[in-house]
Formats: sequence, C-alpha cells, structure tokens
Amino acid sequence: MADDPQRNFRSAYYEKVGFRGVEEKKSLEILLKDNPLGILPPHSDSHALVEGYRKEQYQDILDALEVMRYINVSTPTTHVYLRMFQLENQVLPRCSEISPPDEGNEDFLSISRAMDEIVDDPVDCYWLIKCFVNQFHIKFGDSLPHLPKSLEHYLSQEEPRLLNHFKQTGALAQLPYNLWFRRCFAGCLPESSLQRVWDKVISGSCKILVFVALEILLSYKIVLMGLNRPEGVAKFLYNIPQENTDAIVAKAIDLWHKYCGTPMHST
Repeated sequence: MADDPQRNFRSAYYEKVGFRGVEEKKSLEILLKDNPLGILPPHSDSHALVEGYRKEQYQDILDALEVMRYINVSTPTTHVYLRMFQLENQVLPRCSEISPPDEGNEDFLSISRAMDEIVDDPVDCYWLIKCFVNQFHIKFGDSLPHLPKSLEHYLSQEEPRLLNHFKQTGALAQLPYNLWFRRCFAGCLPESSLQRVWDKVISGSCKILVFVALEILLSYKIVLMGLNRPEGVAKFLYNIPQENTDAIVAKAIDLWHKYCGTPMHST
C-alpha cells in the first residue's frame, strides 16, 4: 500500500511537537478544536463580529489612556499594554503617582515583550497577553510557590551531585525562579523555543516549566559545577547561551513525558 503523504506529514508534526502516543494524538485533535485562551467564541461564524468588538474595545482603552495622559506617542508598546491591562483590572495608579514601570511590573512586561516579538498585530498581541496572563494566574497561581521544590525533587532524581553543589554553595536559593516560573521563560528563551513551552502551558500544564528549568541545569551542569559563588550561578542562568535552546526544550519535553506520562492536564 502506498504511503499517504498527509498521514506522514501529520505523524512528523505530532513527533515535532512532542506527541508520541495514540492517546496524545487524540488529545491534540481535541485541543486543536478547542480555544484554550478563550479569545474567540466557539462558533466560527461569530469570529469576525467578535474581532470587530475586540478592536473597538482596544481602541477605546487606548483613547482613554491618551486623554488621561498616561501614554503618548513615545510610550513603548509594552508599557502601553501594561497601562491598558491595569485600567481594565482597575489597578491603574493615580496620575499624580505615575512613574515608569518598575520591578513589580517586570513579569507582565517580560511576557509582553516576548509576545510582541511573536505577534505582529497590536490588537491581537494585547488580547493574547491579557488572556495568557489572566489564565496563567487563575489556573496556576496556587501552584507557582511549589514549583521550586518540585524542581529540587526532580534534580535529586536526575543529577544529585549538582543539587548538593547548589546546597553547599548556597546557590539553590539564588536560582532565577521568577524568570523561569513567573515569567514562563520570557526573556530567557528566544521566541522560537518559547512558543513550544507556552503551547504546553496554554494546553493545561505549568509542570513543563519545571522540566525546562531542569533541562537547563542538566545541559550546563559542567559549567555550573565549576561556579562556587551563588551570584555567579544566577548571572549565568539569567543569560544562558541562545544557540542550544531548541534542543533544551525538546529534551525537557522528553523529561516531562518520562515523569508525567501523558501530561495533557498535569499541573
């Protein structure tokens, strides 16, 4: 029987995105029919209408911020997204107290900068940022404080010597947990690698973040074992080399499968 080109393409695609088993393929089929971020309604006939409403709402918020002098033509795009998000969530600072976004806003800004590189249209970009951030905190907010301990557990299984080194040097507490877990690797991984991680987060698992962090540690264990100061470890991990990140993410997905089986909805 001749090979079916469509089947071969689909099989190759499933393998590329990390779906290997029959059940995982069924899960992907369901996911592709779903709308995990809730940006558009399930009925495709309504998409154009809703898209128009989204554009109008975006423009109304933008105009309001300009009238109130929170933003102007020179305001960076990601800062505009932040002010829009704050206005919609009723946490916009008073005009008299307004100052440039600080470290407290960096989680949102990091995700915004990454999304801005991925998505060209500013309206789509803002809605994706807003829905991603809201879904992440609603769905996984309670899980975030436990991710460092989870990372420690899996590191003890995969490379206990590195874990002991971190404990002895005091570096364990200095690992860039905010960068990895609160910002979902935005600002750490290039967008091509980041999208694969975010796909898994959107589909229902924040556990993938732990395995990406774990694989980063495993990939650079020789370098890390040679660093004896916590600040040196932190500096390196905040600025990991960018040329090997696709392989790191692929291996992280393998670890995810190894420990979680078919983790479509693992948290």
